[in-house]
Amino acid sequence: MTLHLLAARRPIRDLPDELISQIAAGEVVERPASVVRELLDNALDAGASQVTVRLMAGGVRLILVEDDGLGIAREELPLALRRHATSKIASLQDLESVGTMGFRGEALAAINSVADMSMVSQALDSGPAWQLDGLTGELKPAPRARGTSVEVRELFYATPARRKFLKTDATELAHCIEAVRRHALARPDVGFAIWHEGRLVEQWRACAGDRYGAPGSSHHDQRLSDVLGSEFFEQSIAVHYESSARPDGRPAMRVWGRAGLPDAARSRADQQFAYVNGRFVRDKVLSHAARSAYEDVLHGHRQPVYALYVEMDPARVDVNVHPTKIEVRFRDSREVHQAVRHAVQDALAAPRAGLARLAVLSAEAPAAVPMRSSAEPIKAFAQQGWAQPAIQFGAGQAHRVSDFEAMWPVPPGTDRPAAPGGLLRNAPMAPAPYPGSSLPQGDWPLGRALAQLQGVYILAENSQGLIIVDMHAAHERIVYERLKNQMDTSRIASQPLLIPATFAATPQEVATAEAMAEPLALLGLEITPFSPRTLAVRAVPTSLAAGDAVELARDVLSELAQHDASTVVERAQNELLGTMACHGAVRANRQLAADEMNALLRQMEATERSDQCNHGRPTWRQLSLKELDSLFMRGR
Repeated sequence: MTLHLLAARRPIRDLPDELISQIAAGEVVERPASVVRELLDNALDAGASQVTVRLMAGGVRLILVEDDGLGIAREELPLALRRHATSKIASLQDLESVGTMGFRGEALAAINSVADMSMVSQALDSGPAWQLDGLTGELKPAPRARGTSVEVRELFYATPARRKFLKTDATELAHCIEAVRRHALARPDVGFAIWHEGRLVEQWRACAGDRYGAPGSSHHDQRLSDVLGSEFFEQSIAVHYESSARPDGRPAMRVWGRAGLPDAARSRADQQFAYVNGRFVRDKVLSHAARSAYEDVLHGHRQPVYALYVEMDPARVDVNVHPTKIEVRFRDSREVHQAVRHAVQDALAAPRAGLARLAVLSAEAPAAVPMRSSAEPIKAFAQQGWAQPAIQFGAGQAHRVSDFEAMWPVPPGTDRPAAPGGLLRNAPMAPAPYPGSSLPQGDWPLGRALAQLQGVYILAENSQGLIIVDMHAAHERIVYERLKNQMDTSRIASQPLLIPATFAATPQEVATAEAMAEPLALLGLEITPFSPRTLAVRAVPTSLAAGDAVELARDVLSELAQHDASTVVERAQNELLGTMACHGAVRANRQLAADEMNALLRQMEATERSDQCNHGRPTWRQLSLKELDSLFMRGR
């Protein structure tokens, strides 16, 4: 047996260079889109202002990428196809602060090892263009203006087994287009065109402006609208956040872009674009930070849409994690997580981006209907001999003034409608100062309350048409935000267990329990080591006392091990407060007086995240005059 093993042993020897390149190509070149991505990186690093991608058979038969960049000198062309030859870095210091898209010096060599490849390049002030054959290494003059063309034919012809794993031409084409879209979103100053089988399939013209654009700049907004569609732009809000300044006065980190409104969320995470220093990345820290910012406003498992850009010192992010360069590692991931989360959260917390748009539309509309005073309907009814109906509470639905004082505070000097015995009955429809707003009446985005429908919805009139408000959902958000502000740093009440619940724990769970004792206490949990490999749950949140203590402990420890402790604590607190707010909000079928309805509208305008209730459902909708006219076929 021993002799057989010795006879079967293979000697250690160097692999052939060709095989080494093909092994490396397995990491870099997965499909035609991988080739497109690498060639686009090189084109952008060369300072191109226009990049054209030509494909055949979804990129399997042909990939041709042409740019108008600085080009490659004749003597450097053969070096470009050698493994680990690059102009991007020259030392370890360069590697630790990479500012270019490419830097590893292996993409062209990897592509050349699995496909029939050639390059034509004309460098600035270097005479004629030169063509390099990737297979033979032959150099010869060729006609071309300044820039570089890289032609890749018959991808994976040298490795037929890899070619069998490719999908249909249509699928591979879609992946190639997606690769170009990702670059186009980061560089609005560069024009991109995609041709397939001689037909132009996508084109994005260059927008004047600096590299990467600037937060809220018109050319970057135009590129976002062109690439992702006008619907994305209309259903998103601007994000802009800067961390504390460095000694030179510049921010240590900047997060900007656009985040989709909760209404625009999708069932899949296919419209999420995150960039670090202009590089598209897939990173758990960034995706979790963005998703956590939507926790209060997103319903169920819906996925938000966004295009977010993080700018930071290149030395504080490691891009040399994977050959595809799509993964990164941050030196301080907690700082990045907090910055992205706060950036998106602050944008969503603004008192309804939709309200701001309504105000803009109201100011720009040429035929906007002027807001009427609340006395006008009464005058109109009186002139027509109609009686204005009083809004009353039904039997068993009367509520004390103190209930509404808790809901909608009244500014000093403002009197509430009085009611006999402390009850609100027959609330007047006459003009009255509405609490919670310092804006003139014509500037109210949610307008003036007209009526209540079936005890569930409030109908209001603004300059654009009709507003419909779900009063329970709206008030639930108001109460919830108030509770969050009140609680802030308070602990969740806990209940000790008569008999501690013990469970076998992993070393990571034990270490997390010991290191996170304070965050666990804020959550109302007490988890202590019972033995080197056993944890004991000694207290749980009072509201969850009837649940599975062990399962709760495992879930919380897992979250704390993966994410920032403050995020986990805040999310758990918010879930409890959400339940409390739902029970404390005004219920359906409760009749409200006109002043109470208007007070609710003013509070919505001043409350963060008032678009959605705590469960992610919308709180209001706008029906424009144009939509109302179409229902009655007016103007046809």
